[in-house]
Amino acid sequence: MKQGVLILSGMPGAGKTTVSHFLKSNGSYIVSMGDIIRENAIELGYGQDRDGQAATMRVLREKEGPDIVAKITMESVEKKGANLTIIDGMRSLEERDYFASRTHMRVLALHASPPRRFALLSSRGRDDDPKDFKVFEERDRNELKLGLGNVIALADYMIINEDITLEQLHAETLRIRKHIMDQLA
Repeated sequence: MKQGVLILSGMPGAGKTTVSHFLKSNGSYIVSMGDIIRENAIELGYGQDRDGQAATMRVLREKEGPDIVAKITMESVEKKGANLTIIDGMRSLEERDYFASRTHMRVLALHASPPRRFALLSSRGRDDDPKDFKVFEERDRNELKLGLGNVIALADYMIINEDITLEQLHAETLRIRKHIMDQLA
């Protein structure tokens, strides 16, 4: 039987990490595709900054195919065997196709405007967060080249994380997770 997965997708800073941390605190098993890239960046010697992660993604995809990060992620999903696993960070249709062929998959896209996402990223404090708006826009363009816009457009659910409170974001997330769990039952 295929496992259930809820995949979080969205542009950088749209709220994927916030939602995944919230779901983890509510008992969900989380696998972060970004963490997989960061781990591989260290192993390959590229570092964890934005350029190191971009180089890692490029090398992995050129060497192993465009769905390699999904394949690595799926190993963790299968190992855990949870009824519903949350996957944070799908970026391409190839990854989407890979997950769809192996799981009962639903995609939740988070969306926020560029100014809001830049403000959220600027306050987060990770090494790979953009330091100025020009770098932020360049990162957005690179994500869109990977196919992230297509993934968002084909999402099963959408949360607009613009003018909502954290409590509203959490409530909507729980509603969607419950709906998916009911479908899996």
